Amino acid sequence: MDLPLLLDKTFSAENYTKTLLPKAEYDNCSFIDCDFSNADVSNISFLECEFTNCNFSNANIKHTTFNNVQFNNCKLLGLHFHDCNDFLLSFTFNSCSLNLASFTNLNIKDTPFLNCNLQQVDFTKTNISKAIFTDCDLKNAVFDNTNLEKADLRSAINYSINPEINNINQAKFSKEQIFGLLNTYNIIIE
Repeated sequence: MDLPLLLDKTFSAENYTKTLLPKAEYDNCSFIDCDFSNADVSNISFLECEFTNCNFSNANIKHTTFNNVQFNNCKLLGLHFHDCNDFLLSFTFNSCSLNLASFTNLNIKDTPFLNCNLQQVDFTKTNISKAIFTDCDLKNAVFDNTNLEKADLRSAINYSINPEINNINQAKFSKEQIFGLLNTYNIIIE
């Protein structure tokens, strides 16, 4: 399906819960203070776009393309990123709330998560090698057969990662949060 191309446009304070975002390929566009909550943005392409102060909570992103997309101070609650088009999938999350999101089975290595709330996020069978989790809260996040090789979790908090079922080769952790790797063993650390 050939989509119309929208290039270098800025969209501000739009409410896409009432009026659908037109199906198109958005290239180098900016979305500021837009509401996509519960909206249908399926089968849309976002290439090198930036979203600032936007709400994507529970949006339908099935077959949506996110290529080199930046999310700044956005609400992305409950998003099923595993339903996206995974070809060239890449994004940066800065000061975002991603609670209850799912990245299951995706290859999102090198992804920066900066100052994000990632509570109850599902990273099952996800390749997040070399990902950066700077000042992130990973309370009840699910890591199951996850590739965390060379990931940086030194300033992340509240994670619980079982080293026996996840690849943590050369991943970086802080001494203060090391108990997040030992929860599985039901031991007492004093």
